[in-house]
Amino acid sequence: MVFDIDLIKGIYQSYPQKIDVIRQKIGKPLTLTEKILYAHLAEGEELKAYKRGEDYVNFFPDRVAMQDATAQMALLQLMNSGRKRVAVPSTVHCDHLIQAYKNAHDDLIIAESNNHEVYQFLRDVSNKYGIGFWKPDAGIIHQVVLENYAFPGGMMIGTDSHTPNAGGLSMIAIGVGGADAVDVMAGMPWELKMPKIIGVKLIGKLSGWASPKDVILKLAGILTVKGGTNSIIEYFGEGTESLSATGKATICNMGAEVGATTSIFPYSKKSAYYLSMTGRQEVVDLANTLISCFNPDAAVLDDPESYYDQVMEIDLSTLEPYVNGPFTPDLAYPISQLANAVQQHDYPDNMEVGLIGSCTNSSYEDMMRAASVIDNANKLGLKVNAKLIINPGSEQVKYTSKRDGILSRFEQAGAAIMANACGPCIGQWRRDDVADEHKNSIVTSFNRNFAKRNDGSPNTYAFVCSPEIVVALSIAGKLSFNPITDELVNDKGEKVKLPEPIGDELPRQGFAVDDAGYIEPMADGSLVEVRIAPNSERLQQLLPFSPWDGKDIIAQPLLIKATGKCTTDHISMAGKWLKFRGHLDNISNNMLIGAVNAFNQKTNSVLDAQTGDYVEVPALARKLKAQGIGSIVVAEENYGEGSSREHAAMEPRFLNVKAIVVKSFARIHETNLKKQGMLALTFVNKDDYDKIREDDQISITGLCDFAPGKNLILTLHHRDGSQDSFAVAHTYNQAQIEWFKAGSALNKLKEEFK
Repeated sequence: MVFDIDLIKGIYQSYPQKIDVIRQKIGKPLTLTEKILYAHLAEGEELKAYKRGEDYVNFFPDRVAMQDATAQMALLQLMNSGRKRVAVPSTVHCDHLIQAYKNAHDDLIIAESNNHEVYQFLRDVSNKYGIGFWKPDAGIIHQVVLENYAFPGGMMIGTDSHTPNAGGLSMIAIGVGGADAVDVMAGMPWELKMPKIIGVKLIGKLSGWASPKDVILKLAGILTVKGGTNSIIEYFGEGTESLSATGKATICNMGAEVGATTSIFPYSKKSAYYLSMTGRQEVVDLANTLISCFNPDAAVLDDPESYYDQVMEIDLSTLEPYVNGPFTPDLAYPISQLANAVQQHDYPDNMEVGLIGSCTNSSYEDMMRAASVIDNANKLGLKVNAKLIINPGSEQVKYTSKRDGILSRFEQAGAAIMANACGPCIGQWRRDDVADEHKNSIVTSFNRNFAKRNDGSPNTYAFVCSPEIVVALSIAGKLSFNPITDELVNDKGEKVKLPEPIGDELPRQGFAVDDAGYIEPMADGSLVEVRIAPNSERLQQLLPFSPWDGKDIIAQPLLIKATGKCTTDHISMAGKWLKFRGHLDNISNNMLIGAVNAFNQKTNSVLDAQTGDYVEVPALARKLKAQGIGSIVVAEENYGEGSSREHAAMEPRFLNVKAIVVKSFARIHETNLKKQGMLALTFVNKDDYDKIREDDQISITGLCDFAPGKNLILTLHHRDGSQDSFAVAHTYNQAQIEWFKAGSALNKLKEEFK
């Protein structure tokens, strides 16, 4: 079954003509990114050369994908939109709510029991609104999308920050919040600031221990976690042609860790091979007639500096394996430098757990190359010295890997095979062996390694690398081991060296699966009744937020002044809190509990200026809300980095936070705040952050004249009677200002439907 084939045929039918018109109107050769973006301009949107990094533009994406944790809030909003059926193909994927503990079989039974209410809600809403449903254990959303829905030249949005995974098949795929998804599912245009384009030229060819993962690990070290903000990373050059489709997807997936809007590769023979092997030869036949549409123009390749905003080059032939971390994905160490870093920074050298999988590295190729390292170790008389956990990317990958004997090789090495789900990557990992809070190191093939993210322990030092390196370090049991140069002692006391990993990109016998886990929605779901129990702890009907009262914000207390990194994990933790993703009131009890208070360097401990006591952040916000008082949140750089979870924006809105004032925002989170009717402001002078005192009252004026490009004024009323006033900036356009005035983008959408 080829999903959306009629849609794809319709898009492809006019693609060459569209590109010709775009090139003529823009008046210059086109990058691949520009071809796809301009081909998806919303109806009525002027075709012109939009200013990158400045102009807001409306688009019509081809499809929407949602994972079960974010889908709950997205679908609750869809139910309030006035829409009866989704306007574009949409899917829900149940991959986040399965906790990894024992093994796939036992964990799945527990997940289906514990999450029955939520799964039923998602199925009912999917049936009612015509949304495809992927059952628990069907696979991780991005791997399933790559196997079934991604197509060259397409455009999609997904309620998960790693949606860019589909860029491995030349698709513009962008992570968004649920409110954005509702716009598209409701048939409305979707707004995006026209991104800048970073061109990354790949030359040479990978060999030895190097893998596609090392391309993005190296790039993360160059760009840092905010270097790609409001930019699309477009890879080009002869080096792209040798990378597998799943390898390219890995690189695009982790582009989210540098803040990129998305990443994309040109269409190649490897793309066609993957599409064909996953049962989509019909798409290949169509795409092969449009190769020039799915590649940058020749003039761009001849003179990339003239067409990309930034250009860099990576030589695959000389690329070392990288290990990034701990606590941030952009702390990049070539493996030749890792041992020195371990010693210099006193990282725990004893490597306790190796984890393979997640949406980033859970393909057949990943599994096979990792298994080859275990095979080589067995032949040399070496054992695995760290615990191994494997999360296959999809039921198709798992079934085929089992058929080909790959999984049995992991199991013989003592590995636990978990469900086809996110598991430890997103904190869904019940790990009993860190109860004593000892310092320890884990190595994963995941994408993020923020503190507490995987197992909830602040003493776990998490490092990110390729699956092959995960296995090599697990065999050594040492973080400081370099498989390229170092020897190990086998069971006979001999010094031996691990050979380089090998593996097929795709299964020689083709993919196979008994039940992929897909459920088609009902043809007519109008009679489906979506029920939410009034006393449910998991689900809660969503009430509209109140519109703006027409007044400035006057003398509101500081809730927290956060210092250092403040990701969406700090603002709205995952892990055990995932179960409340459909209940805004309950999940608001985790608001900012991971943020570090600048005044006492503690988490979840802020001053209640009324009493002089230190209390939990949500408790203070609820107390102030009950008194009819709002509050203000202040933070530093790249606030809201990480996941697309809009709960990190909805919780402050629900608890009556009036504004978030920071040095800079991560792209998705800033948009999420705007969508929920929140004020997202930045310091014009970043040093003004230092003027804010713990017991300040804060006013924000100028809202009655709120306009694009016009700063607001923030005034600090200090307890000693003195004041500080300074300008704060915003990036709201007129449409976004209307969201603020209406109380949320959803409120505005409902007005338009009426």
